[in-house]
Amino acid sequence: MTTRRRCRVSRGRRAEGACVSSARGCRGTMAAPRENVSLLFKLYCLAVMTLVAAAYTIALRYTRTSDRELYFSTTAVCITEVIKLLLSVGILAKETGSPGRFKASLRENVLGSPKELMKLSVPSLVYAVQNNMAFLALSNLDAAVYQVTYQLKIPCTALCTVLMLNRTLSKLQWISVFMLCGGVILVQWEPAQATKVVVEQNPWLGFGAVAIAVLCSGFAGVYFEKVLKSSDTSLWVRNIQMYLSGIVVTLVGVYLSDGAEVNEKGFFYGYTYHVWFVIFLASVGGLYTSVVVKYTDNIMKGFSAAAAIVLSTIASVMLFGLQITLTFALGTLLVCVSIYLYGLPRQDTTSIQQGETASKERVGGV
Repeated sequence: MTTRRRCRVSRGRRAEGACVSSARGCRGTMAAPRENVSLLFKLYCLAVMTLVAAAYTIALRYTRTSDRELYFSTTAVCITEVIKLLLSVGILAKETGSPGRFKASLRENVLGSPKELMKLSVPSLVYAVQNNMAFLALSNLDAAVYQVTYQLKIPCTALCTVLMLNRTLSKLQWISVFMLCGGVILVQWEPAQATKVVVEQNPWLGFGAVAIAVLCSGFAGVYFEKVLKSSDTSLWVRNIQMYLSGIVVTLVGVYLSDGAEVNEKGFFYGYTYHVWFVIFLASVGGLYTSVVVKYTDNIMKGFSAAAAIVLSTIASVMLFGLQITLTFALGTLLVCVSIYLYGLPRQDTTSIQQGETASKERVGGV
């Protein structure tokens, strides 16, 4: 009786959030979607994210060190942006539910919002640099070494989070950051050696490319999070805005970096089924990152990153003849533990709704 009376009062005053569980379905403020997501779905997200990350690193490494005609990495990054745009458009069309609402959403948020497109061009440019650095790094570093070293994006992201989002980190998180740095130092102190690579490599160039990719990842990720959580605009609308800018940015990069050779040999020079598989993994991985940010928590993302490192190491031993050293094994273990510890004490801040995120930050002190 009390519950129904509350619902009648709520409907009379048109107030939100008074009653959620009434027998007549009083509509209030809906619970965050992720609270209704099953554990099975979260485990599915974890498994797919891990497999995509590990497979992408191994496949990209293979395509950059084989003895076949080497494709242009800049064109691959551009095609990836195109595929992500098409997939995002398809998902938005399904989300809106009708052609009319879909067209209205595109007209309002894309065609009628040049300022928002300019805003999203910043992470587009940074992500384009990051993706090209990944190709350069995996042309000169083994997949396992790259996976471990690339986790330096965690302290970089932590620093950007503190500076750009005014959050604070717990003592355990700061300890895990320094632990991760120590693990990466161990990995590079006496690095593992691959024995089945047929191209000349420059490890210092590879580490330099990783450093640039790490900086880009930290800044672009936090910037996109800030834009995403500052409004209630659909995640897929934001993706479309970013990928439109990304296509323009990467096309400019193609012709500034490889313009003469692309004109001579063709845009798709050197493309094989393996290259298309890398592009597919990059596209799915980029979109799936958005899904993981929305539906899972930081513990699961930490498990995913650590598991991807382990899978990449095992695959490198089997496919590339990687020789594991003691310091490499210890450093990898330290990195995996630090990733878990960094994610463990954090409150869930993956909600797109700004108010809820701010509330949780105040409560959790993150």
